[in-house]
Amino acid sequence: MYDLLFRQVLLRMSPERAHRMAVAAFRWGWPLVALARSLRLMPAARASAAVEAMGAVFPAPVGLAAGLDKEGVAVKGLWLAGFSHVEIGTVTPKPQPGNDPPRAWRELDVRGLRNRMGFNNAGADAAARRLAALRRSALGRSALVGVNIGKNKNTSADDAPLDYAYCARVLAPYADYLVVNVSSPNTTGLRDLQSVGALRPILEHARAGAIEAASSRKVPLLVKIAPDLADEDIDAVAGLALDLGLDGIVAANTTVRHDRGPGGLSGPPLLSRSIEVIARLRLRVGEDMCLIGVGGVVTADDARALLDAGANLVQGYTALVYEGPLWPSRINRQLATGAPSDER
Repeated sequence: MYDLLFRQVLLRMSPERAHRMAVAAFRWGWPLVALARSLRLMPAARASAAVEAMGAVFPAPVGLAAGLDKEGVAVKGLWLAGFSHVEIGTVTPKPQPGNDPPRAWRELDVRGLRNRMGFNNAGADAAARRLAALRRSALGRSALVGVNIGKNKNTSADDAPLDYAYCARVLAPYADYLVVNVSSPNTTGLRDLQSVGALRPILEHARAGAIEAASSRKVPLLVKIAPDLADEDIDAVAGLALDLGLDGIVAANTTVRHDRGPGGLSGPPLLSRSIEVIARLRLRVGEDMCLIGVGGVVTADDARALLDAGANLVQGYTALVYEGPLWPSRINRQLATGAPSDER
């Protein structure tokens, strides 16, 4: 049924309009998602699928990557759909509109997406208000929510640590973990902040902001890196993460190593590089640090490949667009039962 909806309805819309409609469906339709879950159309993960990571118990390995729910408005619906965690954002200190359209494209031949959105969001204060409201309900408190944070477009590299500190301070009280995003290709100069010299003060400021805001509990702090980093730079980030005692690394963001036009590419073309990066990180950070594998996950076999390479958790986003709302529940069920990837 979803294939028909995708071909006959969604493909007739611009990618950005279809994105807004999907977020609205999860935002306002969460009672219907809850009904579908009760009817076992989106069954909850089995207890055997649970993963312990960052001091929490995730009900299954596969969660939602940042980028879909930028504002934290659809967490209930996405959580009930079967994602083991929902990462919102990227959130910046101040509201910003992002880059001028067109800024999102479907790459149908590889079932991928390409975007140059540019961190369009309503700002950290607005996101904090939404998450505070979410946490006032029992369902909202049950959801495991990560918050992906970034700097505003007009903030200089020298002042970037202050942006990350502000976001961490405002959002940590409502987050199960925070992710410092220095790897999006769609904000000019952002990826330059992945160099160890620039990254260290950003991570130190973000951690200080989180501690200040949530002194009664430890909010795990992770950093998200690009798949396009050279291997020696990946090693340097791993060393910095160990030195600072970070809780984890998310690998990897979209890639600019393609010839399809502007923006970062996501989806199946990233899988092999994501596996390589996760495997390399695991060798360098040891077994205690949490690694979240992102990029190209469509099937349970894809997720297993990342888990076998050393990831504790896996995230997806592009596959949801092409596979539909039953995908998160289905892939986590297949991972728990060992079912083949082509089971529907």
